Amino acid sequence: MVVSTINDSSPLSFSNDTTIPASTFSSNSFVNVEKGDPVAFGPYWEKLRDECMIEIKGDEWMSYFGDANNLCWYMVPPMRDAILRLHNAVGNVVTKDKFLVLGTGSSQLYQALLYALSPSEPSDRPINVVAATPYYSEYKDATDILQSRLFQWIGDAALYDKDEPYIELVTSPNNPDGTLRAPVVNSGAEGKVIYDLAYYWPQYTPITYEVDHDVMLFTFSKCTGHAGSRIGWAFVKDIEVAKKMIRFVHLNSIGVSKESQIRAAKMIEVICDGYQNLKSTKSDHLFFDYGKRLMKERWEKFKGAIEQSKIFTLTKYPTSYCHFNKDLSEQYPAFAWLKCMEGIENGESYLEKLKIRTRGGERFGVDAKYVRVSMIGTNDEFIELCTRLSNAKRE
Repeated sequence: MVVSTINDSSPLSFSNDTTIPASTFSSNSFVNVEKGDPVAFGPYWEKLRDECMIEIKGDEWMSYFGDANNLCWYMVPPMRDAILRLHNAVGNVVTKDKFLVLGTGSSQLYQALLYALSPSEPSDRPINVVAATPYYSEYKDATDILQSRLFQWIGDAALYDKDEPYIELVTSPNNPDGTLRAPVVNSGAEGKVIYDLAYYWPQYTPITYEVDHDVMLFTFSKCTGHAGSRIGWAFVKDIEVAKKMIRFVHLNSIGVSKESQIRAAKMIEVICDGYQNLKSTKSDHLFFDYGKRLMKERWEKFKGAIEQSKIFTLTKYPTSYCHFNKDLSEQYPAFAWLKCMEGIENGESYLEKLKIRTRGGERFGVDAKYVRVSMIGTNDEFIELCTRLSNAKRE
């Protein structure tokens, strides 16, 4: 049985010395923490809205082409320069000797990579696609939706023992559980690895080294919070793979919106300018510093709520040295991965009774006792989430 006082308007104090302000949510409304909409960083961008203004005149950026001399011909030079500048500032990836491919979000680039890494000709044996559980819940659907003869979803990479070619997806830090990942397939077959590094940014995890792999995916959405711009990019070592990806984007959407590229380039410019002019920039105007403080504060409050309810357990994360922030730090993932205590079989159903919408473990290839909760929604959603969780009791 679930009991909760979800309309309590009083501030809450937890045993770990954190407090939650009074909630403004109606007791009849649902708190939706199922989605991964990264609007938590909105207040930062609101403060810098004037610095982020752009002007696009009626005759500008009309062409399909962004740079006809570039392999990725639809990418405009300011976008390319901004991406390289950002990674150089953060130090999270080796960009030298890589081809940069732009996409309409990393979701499009994922499908472009499946196409590019699959055999050139359809066969009776499509290449197998695997990921270690718990894996990102959209991988399976994004793989299966095309019903392709080139590739097929198989499931858990840790269980893969076929003597057949495969593509392994490695998300690090992982969505949903925030853990740092490496390939796990134990097979003598020929395999290719896609590294999804959507959350390898300083607000979520210490930057421990510059990642250097054959194929690496990034997304503007989780970096800055601008999910609506639909910008993603990949660093690719093999020019033939890069060419096939660009061919896919060409046929799928004839490139990427120039307006989105110009806006994304401006946002990145504002971030990088802040760190370039470090001595004259206010600390609350440094994006990754702001983001890390926000995520740290949320995680401390969330842990207090979970400890008070005594209904869930949380993933524990190591402390590592961050070369970007120059300090020892924990991880503060974009999602919390909860496991129900003994006696509760379905975490998603349990939280639904508290009017909290989440994404259950079965979507991620694991038991229904697990559930994913977004930590990057609005502040009001987060306050109400902690309030309802802390007041929940099991009888």
